[in-house]
Amino acid sequence: MEDDKMIPLSYISQYGYCKRRVGLLMLEQQWSESVDTVKGSAEHQIVHAAGAAVRNGVHILTDMQVFSRKMNLLGKCDAVEATESEQGICLPFLGERRYHLYPIEYKHGKLREETEYELQLCGQAMCLEEMYGCQIDTGAVFYISSHRRKEIRFTDELRQQVVQIADALADMLSNHTVTKAVPSSKCSRCSLKDICLPDVKDSVADYMDLIQKDFREVT
Repeated sequence: MEDDKMIPLSYISQYGYCKRRVGLLMLEQQWSESVDTVKGSAEHQIVHAAGAAVRNGVHILTDMQVFSRKMNLLGKCDAVEATESEQGICLPFLGERRYHLYPIEYKHGKLREETEYELQLCGQAMCLEEMYGCQIDTGAVFYISSHRRKEIRFTDELRQQVVQIADALADMLSNHTVTKAVPSSKCSRCSLKDICLPDVKDSVADYMDLIQKDFREVT
C-alpha cells in the first residue's frame, strides 16, 4: 500500500484517548491548538532537532521513521536507543556491528498513568520489529517536566490492543464514520472540545452529522 494511504502511527494514542477525537482528526482534518499541544510540539521539536548522538556508547537516534505494512501504519519514533549487543540486529547506517533497539516516546508534563501512550510506544516497537526482524520487549515514555522515564513492557495483551486499534482505524477510514461523542472528564482537556461539542444533544449532533455526510457526497 502507498505511503500516502497509510495511517499515521500517532493515531494509535489518539484512538486510545478518544475515538471521536481521532475520527475528527483523520476523517475531517480538524485541529485546534491548546496550551498543552503548543508546549508538547515545542518540546518535541527540541528532541527531534538533536539528531543522532552517542552517549556512553549508546547511539541515540531521533526522529526515526518507522512503518508496518501488516498494520498499515506509518510514523516516527521520538528517539531510539541502539545499544551494541551480539544478539542484536544490524543497522546499515551504523556499520557492521549489531544493536539492541529501545524506543522512547517523549511526552509533555509530569509522570502519569496514560495507557494511550503505552499503546503508541508499543506500536512503534512493533513497526521496528517488522522492519528489522528483531524482538523488542521494552521501551520507555519520558515525561519532560518530571525528567523521568517510565519503562513499558510490551506484553501480548498490549500488542493485541495495538492490532485491534489499527484494524478499527482502518474500518473507520473505510466507512468514513465519526463516532458520536461520549462526554467524560477528558473533554475539558481536549483541544477539539469546541469542534466536537460533546455536550450537544444527540438530536442536534445527528443533524450535523447528516449535513456533513450530504456535503461530502456532493463534493
